[in-house]
Amino acid sequence: MTPTLVRRHRPSSTSPESRARDWAEIQERMLVPLYEAVYERLEVGDGTRLLSLGCGSGLALLLAAARGATVLGVDRDERRLALARERLLRGDGPAAGARLGVGGPAAVLPGTGPAVDVITAFDPLFRAGGTARDLAPALAEAAAHAGPGSPVVLAGWGPQERCAASGALRVAARLADPMCAPARWRPSGRDDLEDIARAAGLVPDGSGRVACPYGYADLASAVRGLLSTGAFDAATRATDEEQVVKELVEALHPYVRADGTVWMPNVFRYLIARVTVRRR
Repeated sequence: MTPTLVRRHRPSSTSPESRARDWAEIQERMLVPLYEAVYERLEVGDGTRLLSLGCGSGLALLLAAARGATVLGVDRDERRLALARERLLRGDGPAAGARLGVGGPAAVLPGTGPAVDVITAFDPLFRAGGTARDLAPALAEAAAHAGPGSPVVLAGWGPQERCAASGALRVAARLADPMCAPARWRPSGRDDLEDIARAAGLVPDGSGRVACPYGYADLASAVRGLLSTGAFDAATRATDEEQVVKELVEALHPYVRADGTVWMPNVFRYLIARVTVRRR
């Protein structure tokens, strides 16, 4: 891969602000089939009070609000949350009454009593700077504000062989080594989601798989979108941005179509767990 090709596909800016914007404008929409499948299965609509842990720039909340739900969201990335506010809290749209906060569930939930009917954690890491298991305390805290039987949804990658993006994400893992980088990607274990749910005191109650292909206008957009996920941050710190972009472009080449677009079929898995007893 020549330096010229690397420069061509390297984002003009990789500041935290630009990565947050790339997430909102390029990458977040790739998960719409997952959001919609979960909302359809749980019949999210008028009267639903939904809390999103790791709400990102708010697209999943916007879709829930369009169905009639009252939405609350928290995230640890203040830049993504600022974009969520731009989307949700303007004018008199369906999500104008959304409550958004930085940090954990306490940022938007009252001190006591049931406040939500559905809890979602579509981002397994909740951008917490830790392992997926670090999500369990936030889930338990949120579940304390939901009644018995309320659904809590976790999501993660499907089988590696059905996720074209796994090749690109392995680049992030390999370049980040030997750093002990908690946000580094690793393949999903068969029972990862169930383990997190049980650690939070929840009872697994069904699962599903959803096709979420990653589609980009060109290689440059694919690089920007994937870098915006945060999965490559540790690799960039361990090596340098040029090396990460070089190897990412190489990993993406098998998925470049004749018209220059990039198409990567993926399958995501979601788990529905249930709140069993009132914790407060």
